[in-house]
Amino acid sequence: MKFTQTYLAGAYIVELERQVDERGYFARTFCEREFTELGLASRFPQCNISHNQRAGTLRGMHYDETPSHESKLVRCVSGAIFDVIVDLRRDSPTRWRWVGVELTPENGRALLVPPSFGHGFLSLVDDTDVFYHMGDFYRPSGARGFRYNDPFFSVQWPSPPSVLSDRDRTYPDFDPVGFDV
Repeated sequence: MKFTQTYLAGAYIVELERQVDERGYFARTFCEREFTELGLASRFPQCNISHNQRAGTLRGMHYDETPSHESKLVRCVSGAIFDVIVDLRRDSPTRWRWVGVELTPENGRALLVPPSFGHGFLSLVDDTDVFYHMGDFYRPSGARGFRYNDPFFSVQWPSPPSVLSDRDRTYPDFDPVGFDV
């Protein structure tokens, strides 16, 4: 695997290193030893998959309140997504900044999302599947979010979403005063 740190400390693009032959290719998608050697999250007690029937489906922006320390390793296994993370960490020099990365099976990229980051994605084509390694168990009582188009963050999506949950569509304007995750 090839690890490329984004300009948000601790957030990495993880690319496949394909071993190609006449059958196709083989590649590792996760190696606990390599993640640990880089000081990255390497415990993933839960895995999830989301199927998105239509292009333009937006899921996010979601984060977890403490005491959760949920990291995510996000990979698109069919279709294509524009995956976005926002740094919400209190003492981070890049607090409130965002990164967007296109993930597809063809480009072999995954995005490692550190704890205390907001996360969401927009499906770019119909029938898109996204696989998540989760660094903690889902805790509904700690699930929070902000609108994908909140002017405070000014995330630049490649196209407007056409499918959103009511919850994701109706988050109030984000207020950074006193915010802490």
